[in-house]
Formats: sequence, structure tokens, C-alpha cells
Amino acid sequence: MYTTLVDVNQLEENLDNDQWVILDCRFNLMERGAGLALFKQGRIPNAQYADLEQDLSSPITANSGRHPLPDEKKLASKMGAWGITPDTQVVLYDDMSGAMAARAWWLFRWLGHAKVALLDGGIEAWKNAGYHLTTTETSRDKKPEYPINVKYEWVLTSNDILENIKQPSFVLVDTRNAERFSGEYEPIDAIAGHVPGALNRPLGENLNDDGTFKSPQQLHREWKQLSGNRSCTLMCGSGVTACHNLLSLEIAGITGSRLYAGSWSEWIRDSNRPVSQGYDVDNFVAE
Repeated sequence: MYTTLVDVNQLEENLDNDQWVILDCRFNLMERGAGLALFKQGRIPNAQYADLEQDLSSPITANSGRHPLPDEKKLASKMGAWGITPDTQVVLYDDMSGAMAARAWWLFRWLGHAKVALLDGGIEAWKNAGYHLTTTETSRDKKPEYPINVKYEWVLTSNDILENIKQPSFVLVDTRNAERFSGEYEPIDAIAGHVPGALNRPLGENLNDDGTFKSPQQLHREWKQLSGNRSCTLMCGSGVTACHNLLSLEIAGITGSRLYAGSWSEWIRDSNRPVSQGYDVDNFVAE
């Protein structure tokens, strides 16, 4: 059973394994539809497409962030349509070293499916290994709605974050890049900056130069340096790339971290919530 990562050789050996389901999670936040277009142009054999906004999110509301968590039963039904049962090994990939695919990884685990892992290095690692892509459509036997066991305690709300500012009980870690975190540059959301007291660890800090994840030992050292022995809650712009840091923590053997699902785009919906910009001595970035 793989619960964090698989490498390209392990995936290639199991392409025709009926107990494995492969999902392509490519998505471009700035160009919706680009991920599906790339999927149609060429994907890993037997892969199906999982769309961030159609499959892995709910519609935006007046008070939500940009990618609210999906309705549990709708996602469970979609999992069945993809051919996923509790015995299925799910493998996810994208073209951003897991930035999008990690959302599906976390969601499936949140619903109670343990056998889910990312393809380490994504589709680029697959191509660099000399393995081929295909345009052939995949036909899978549809399964019943997945029998979910939702871990609601894994998710924190804006009110939880506000209370933590007043009386800190966990470390809030923002996954966005340093320019967005500091408020120097904001290409997506209406207000720039970060939640007061949050720390910044961009998802690139989890990766080697080739886009694969750092070793468990290195990730463990870096996370302990950042958070000490305090529990972590992860956020980002809309609750998507924060899951990359959650996966990183799991690879490091550090469990119990939670997700602020609404993240920055929900936080700024209420003008009464405080906003910080720039860096101060507490905004430590792991090296």
C-alpha cells in the first residue's frame, strides 16, 4: 500500500493492475480548461481526469474562498465513477510537482481512503524516464458510491484561525510564495498580505531541484526547525496548494496537521479580520 509517494517505475509496473486507478490532476489557476486540454493531448496510460473545480471543489459562495471543499457525497459518487473502492490503490499526478494533485490526495484521505499516493515528480518525471503518453481513452468499471468516513476534525474554520491569533495553540503555515505572503505581489486575490502570526513555507521548499520530494529525513528536520514540537495548520490562497505541505509533513512522519480550507481568499471576505503585510521576526522561512 502506498500512502504518500510512488515513483515512475512502480507506476509503470502497475499500469495494467486492475486494483490501481490513475488520476491526472493538471490544472492552471490562471487558465481554466488548460489542464483538460493537456490531458486530451497526452496522458499517462489508463489515466482519468480529475478537474480541480468540477470534481475537487464546491461552487464559490459569498462567504467562501475560491475553492471550497467538495460535497462529500458528490465526491464519493465521483470516486465510484472513477472505479475507486476501499481496496483500490490511487495514484495522482500533475505537471506542477504535486501542487494540484496533493489536493486530491488530501481529499481522498479526508474521506477515509488511505491507499492514495502522488507520482513523485509528476508527468515530467514520467516523460524523463522515457515512458510514453497516450491519447487512448480509459474505460473503467464503475463502482458504487465510495463508503466515506469523513474526518471533519482535520478542517479548521476562519473562526478557529481568529481564535488562534488571540490565544495561539498551533502554528499557522502559509504555503504561498514569499511575494504573495508578504503582500508585495498579489495576482489573484483582492487583498494582499497574510494572516497575522502566520509563518511562510512555500511549497517549493518541499522539493529537490528535479521536482521530486526531498527525503523524509530532510523534510522532518526542516519542519521541526520551523514549528518545533507545535502542531501545524496549513493554508494557502484557497486551500489547494496547502495540501502539498500536508503531504510533505506526512512524508516527514509528522502526523496530526490540519487544513484551513478557506485559506486567504476566505479570510479576506470579512473586512473585520486582521491582515498583515511584509515580514517580521516571527515570519520564519525554512531554508
